[in-house]
Amino acid sequence: MESIKKQLTITFLGTGTSQGIPMIASNHPVCLSKNLKDKRLRSSIMISWDDVSYTVDCGLDFRQQMLRENVQSLDGVFFTHEHADHIGGLDDLRPFCYKIGEMPIYLNQRTLESLQKRFEYIFSLENKYPGAPSVLPNVVHKNSFVVNGLPVTPIEVFHGNLPITAYRFGDVAYLTDVKSVSEEEKQKLQNLDVLIVNALRIDKHPTHFNLEEALVFVADVRPKKAFFTHISHRLGFHDEVSKNLPDNVFIAYDGLKITV
Repeated sequence: MESIKKQLTITFLGTGTSQGIPMIASNHPVCLSKNLKDKRLRSSIMISWDDVSYTVDCGLDFRQQMLRENVQSLDGVFFTHEHADHIGGLDDLRPFCYKIGEMPIYLNQRTLESLQKRFEYIFSLENKYPGAPSVLPNVVHKNSFVVNGLPVTPIEVFHGNLPITAYRFGDVAYLTDVKSVSEEEKQKLQNLDVLIVNALRIDKHPTHFNLEEALVFVADVRPKKAFFTHISHRLGFHDEVSKNLPDNVFIAYDGLKITV
């Protein structure tokens, strides 16, 4: 039986880099911008279909993002990797756990082991803090699986030399903190409606795509539309950079919602 294509709503919870915009103690012009599209929390999306919602990552601004979007329920979290700006809001899953019990989380083995060390009070079987959120880990590999009727494909990408996990949800792919992708894994990105990928800044960076590299990647993968995220103040002003992009490429901003 053929799977029914789901209508997906993508909410950009945050589109900033690990330090967000404005960055603490910075007088850079972008950090001083009055344009709300230049104000960026740490990167994350929420993906919703039917009556379910999942986030990709829950970083240090997770609580603020959930309150801003008035999110009343959450069905799980997909983690890309273990850096603080992608996992720092793990404890703030508690209110959702009060409603559903265990929160399913999807992540690679290395990220799980990191969470178990850094949030020992959540994962400990002997000394679990009674107020801590309850999570149900699902270790992902390279094989596709189905979550609430939606096919999900993990994609191994490289954050510098660190292998991390990107995800394809139906015909939408979310890649963040990416510097390189093997040709084999790029095959999983064929025929996308939407590609979401990081474009950190204008200058090159050792572990992230800069703007030029992100544009080359979009031209290689050839999605119908692409949205850039995980952006630092060194990319420039949202409105100015947007003017020079191809017609099917956009700079995402916090609170943006798209339907696919």
